[in-house]
Amino acid sequence: MAKSITYIGLDVHKDTIAVALAEASLRGEVRERGKIPNSPAALKALAVKLASTGRDLRFCYEAGPCGYGIQRQLAGMGHDCAVVAPSLIPRKPGERIKTDRRDAINLAKLHRAGELTAVWVPDQAHEAIRDLVRARQAAVRTLRQARQQLSGFLLRHGYHYHRPAWTQLHRRWLASLKFEEPVHHIVLEDCIATVEAATARRDRLETHIEAALPEWSLASVVQALQALRAASVWWLRPHWWPNLATSPASPILVRSWRILGWCRPSIPAAARDARAALPRPATEQRDAC
Repeated sequence: MAKSITYIGLDVHKDTIAVALAEASLRGEVRERGKIPNSPAALKALAVKLASTGRDLRFCYEAGPCGYGIQRQLAGMGHDCAVVAPSLIPRKPGERIKTDRRDAINLAKLHRAGELTAVWVPDQAHEAIRDLVRARQAAVRTLRQARQQLSGFLLRHGYHYHRPAWTQLHRRWLASLKFEEPVHHIVLEDCIATVEAATARRDRLETHIEAALPEWSLASVVQALQALRAASVWWLRPHWWPNLATSPASPILVRSWRILGWCRPSIPAAARDARAALPRPATEQRDAC
């Protein structure tokens, strides 16, 4: 005989977790279970207590800054736990009041109705590579901002380099600049030091990524993508992945891009067709002729 199912919605925050329960039948009882501390011990005690009733437990919570630790702990205890995409949760048009209690109850109801979309949960090895790649991306943004600040400072004082920047020749040109105010030399040296520190951070992270890549389960996919002309491990991005959608290896490629955070949500074919069928404004139709 199949076990009865209890759907459990978790509204996860940094310090607390709001819990709501929904029985399996469509008109089954939905009740608030209260709040528990966001700690492995409290979560384990909750799961053990709910499992003592002999019912099949199915947890869910929104993907967010608290990561996948809750899902891994519950899955390790033998329970089903889905991490759902927050942007794909159905919302009522006039629903504006949000509380922890309401969010947990809503998650339990929607999970019971099968209206939630789960995200792929990476294992710890995949998540580590993702965090390392994202750290490099943050370092690249920091380096870009530091260079822009230095260029803006020089432009305000009438200095503009008319050749390719950030080369050895450009660095020698920066060292040769003269200012009337000594304070401006201090600002220039600080900007240059910031750029050099950001460059060293980026290079250091790239070295770590190259060292960790051979041990990654998808290293062969990354190496295969580098076989493309002018494609390096730092150039690979998803702006050309739709062209490989018909490739037999496309599920592996899309999975690897999703792991690294390179994939953007795709528009379903039905939605694209419906949008294409909509009448265009008269000005747009005239320009298209």
